[in-house]
Amino acid sequence: MRNRKITGILNGAIAAASYGTNPLFALPLFDAGIGVNSVLFYRYAFAVIIYGLWLKFVKKISFNLTMKEFIPLFFLGIFFSLSSLTLFEAFKHIEAGIACTILFIYPIVVAIIMAIFFKEKITKTTIVSIILTSIGITLLYKGKTESLNLFGVFVVLLSALLYALYIVGVKNIKAIKPVNREKMSFYVMLFGLFVYIINLKFCTQLQMPHSPFLWLCLIGLAILPTIISLETINIAIKLIGSTTTAILGALEPLTAIVIGVMIFNETLTARIITGIILILSGVTLVVSKKTKKATP
Repeated sequence: MRNRKITGILNGAIAAASYGTNPLFALPLFDAGIGVNSVLFYRYAFAVIIYGLWLKFVKKISFNLTMKEFIPLFFLGIFFSLSSLTLFEAFKHIEAGIACTILFIYPIVVAIIMAIFFKEKITKTTIVSIILTSIGITLLYKGKTESLNLFGVFVVLLSALLYALYIVGVKNIKAIKPVNREKMSFYVMLFGLFVYIINLKFCTQLQMPHSPFLWLCLIGLAILPTIISLETINIAIKLIGSTTTAILGALEPLTAIVIGVMIFNETLTARIITGIILILSGVTLVVSKKTKKATP
């Protein structure tokens, strides 16, 4: 049981950190003039091809689905994909770091949904963890709040809601419980791809990257914040539940800060360090509680 919890926590941490690399790969593509729908089409298309080949020829997993499994997986794929679309759309209106910071409201949304609809008790540990991580996330934001674009804020809040619904759905939809987690990840990406095929008028409006660097960015998007993030979050949800997995999502904006400091030479201020300490404290609190419960 202890190993199960530890595995779930590690997967949740990897999922959050890998999802936090979205801006690293997406922003150069936007700067090159490639539209959101085109970027996300390539992201999901490459992810489906790479992951599909891996499952077929290396893992040798069957892709068979029953109709009972197909329908909920289709909607989960749409939710996950629309969460990506709204987050990337928000990048056009507010800074990517701020968008990723605001996105972290989704653990609170998950906790509320689980409490209202699934009667999950919100423990004191969960409340304290959410408070600590939320204050920490707020401190990571260095800009001027009055300059925030309200539409951008609304769009990223919608992204958080969609992501929360995806997390809750994976844990609580009974029809998909027998589905192999790797197969589930594949179909979520595949069904999510349809959003961009339709938005691009069946690819007639698809833009082409014009340099090898941009193609590498697209492959990076497909592997890190898509394949790895989706695979690990599905495992984490199964092993440690929706709420705990969502709280571990605090590592997502933390990843963005680390990338900014190490790659883009951003300044590491006392305020940011304090935010990081609070985030890690909140995450450590919930992780230690889980592992303590799992100890025989």
